[in-house]
Amino acid sequence: MARPAEGRQPAAPMSSGQAARRVRILRAASELGAREGLASVQMHDVAKEAGVAIATLYRYFPSKPYLFMAVLEWHIEQFVGGHEDGRERVADGGTDAAAEIAELLITLSVKLLDSPLLASAVALSSFTEYTSVVPARTDLVDSALGQAILRLLCGGVREASATDRSRARLLIYGWWGLFVALLTEELSTAEAETNMRLAARLLLTP
Repeated sequence: MARPAEGRQPAAPMSSGQAARRVRILRAASELGAREGLASVQMHDVAKEAGVAIATLYRYFPSKPYLFMAVLEWHIEQFVGGHEDGRERVADGGTDAAAEIAELLITLSVKLLDSPLLASAVALSSFTEYTSVVPARTDLVDSALGQAILRLLCGGVREASATDRSRARLLIYGWWGLFVALLTEELSTAEAETNMRLAARLLLTP
């Protein structure tokens, strides 16, 4: 039987050992999700695969939807970390920045869709109500993806304004909607890419 989620904040790793355990959990959930899909993954299987106690798993991830949303964030962080060359580009809000950001988001979608079952798992988790478990959420713009977009948008030559942050936030919401439409085959790959480039141009071009 699944353990009921508790109304508390998840613990944050305080040491390198704890951080390593958290990563093992995320990796285990990713592998199980990619093989079995969300419905078939059980929390105790994730704990066993990661080599941690079930209490440790729930300490960091109070529910399965929260775990798979963290898996999504972890994969995005890894993806963005491999594209840090964008930090050095100088594109002060112009069309080049819009094109670069659109390509970043398109490539991210392709990368996530390499594992269709895992992509479905994170998408389904995003639609599950878990705000009562984790009431405080980070602003999307402060996520790894949001910061990568702002680095490309501002080119490292100016501080992001409130408008920049709003544009980045809207673009992430737009990207997520297109990603889900692509996952559910409501849009073809070509249609999703065309819409992503259009959204970036409309939102980011002065």
